[in-house]
Amino acid sequence: MRVLGIDPGLTRCGVGVVEGLPGRPGTMIAYHVVRTDSDDDIADRLLQLDRGLTELVAEHRPESVAVERVFAQHNVQTVIGTAQASAVAVLAGARAGLPVQTYTPSEVKAAVTGSGTAGKAQVTAMVTRLLQLDAPPKPADAADALALAICHIWRGGTRARIQAAALAAARKAHQGRVRR
Repeated sequence: MRVLGIDPGLTRCGVGVVEGLPGRPGTMIAYHVVRTDSDDDIADRLLQLDRGLTELVAEHRPESVAVERVFAQHNVQTVIGTAQASAVAVLAGARAGLPVQTYTPSEVKAAVTGSGTAGKAQVTAMVTRLLQLDAPPKPADAADALALAICHIWRGGTRARIQAAALAAARKAHQGRVRR
């Protein structure tokens, strides 16, 4: 299974591509950071992010997309920007016809480190170890995106396949009713 993980951010959006199977170490295919300039108009930034994510989905051809779910923070402006970037990320996967799953930061941390309260350094260290990388991925947004992909392979891959099969069966049943 090939998963494109996205750590949404308006200024820096981490993207990581991992191939693997549940319960086994994965293989890192690539990681990227899509950047936008905070001085640019919000519409231009969102469009730039959309174009970058769409290109990466087309380039890496994942089977599914995992996006970090936005959580409440004290800084409302940060939450709004992250939510907008998250929506663009979900849209990029949906537009490509891919199953998209969201995960909370604590779900990702628990999947990768065993603790939902792990710090960024611990997540980065485990991603480096699990993917057998020579050096930690930088910046942290890229490491977080790789962690999302690992989390999805280990926790959500099976769930996504079941959902996709159920959706396909429902479509087929619907088409059979429409033809009658």
